[in-house]
Amino acid sequence: MKNRIEHIGDATLYLGDCLEILPTLGKVDAVVTDPPYGIGFKWTGAARGGRGPGLKWKGPPHNHQPAWSDIVGDDLTFDPSLWLSFPQVILWGGNNYAGMPAARGWLVWDKRRDTTPDHHGDAELAWTNIDSVIRIHRQLWRGIVREGAENVANGGKHHPTQKPEALMRWCVEMTSGAVIDPFMGSGTTGVACAKLGRKFIGIEIEERYFNIACKRIEEAYRQGDLFVEPPKKAEQMELVG
Repeated sequence: MKNRIEHIGDATLYLGDCLEILPTLGKVDAVVTDPPYGIGFKWTGAARGGRGPGLKWKGPPHNHQPAWSDIVGDDLTFDPSLWLSFPQVILWGGNNYAGMPAARGWLVWDKRRDTTPDHHGDAELAWTNIDSVIRIHRQLWRGIVREGAENVANGGKHHPTQKPEALMRWCVEMTSGAVIDPFMGSGTTGVACAKLGRKFIGIEIEERYFNIACKRIEEAYRQGDLFVEPPKKAEQMELVG
């Protein structure tokens, strides 16, 4: 896989490993992300760390990931310490990671919206270091029943752990300055930034999702909000190394 950089409007998108790319970047004001780590793990009861230390891979031996795994990284534990050093952080699934410092606020995504309970979970939580009371975003999201642009009937599902555009826009609006999503997936955070006129840096290790993200973000600029300037023409470069 060749690393790539795409420039679309005020978005700079990197195809590659975020741990390798991050040291090459300048100052970034805010991290808004939903790490994929731990989805492929099976609970061993070794600890209460959720997706953090204590979970052990119980699948077949592998060099990178099992063949049936949905996304790169979901068979690995996650160390959140690198991302917690940023001035503003919104980390979805932060309640599942061991060793997290005390949150200065929690964001709640209520996926039921007054419907019956869902065996996949009625809500998801995001850890944040932004001073805040507990805030709740309500948007129905149960299997193929989804409110908003991502309704499956409209072809809106692009990634196994995709978050609603409205949810990520809600998150971005709580931050200021340039936003980075080091686990960009299909680019929903970037779409939100494009529509809000915010600078965005996205990093994605899987080319199939990177290509989807590029297309979605370019389309978001094309549609735009009234206060967003038209994007510059997309440019493509190859990273050396």
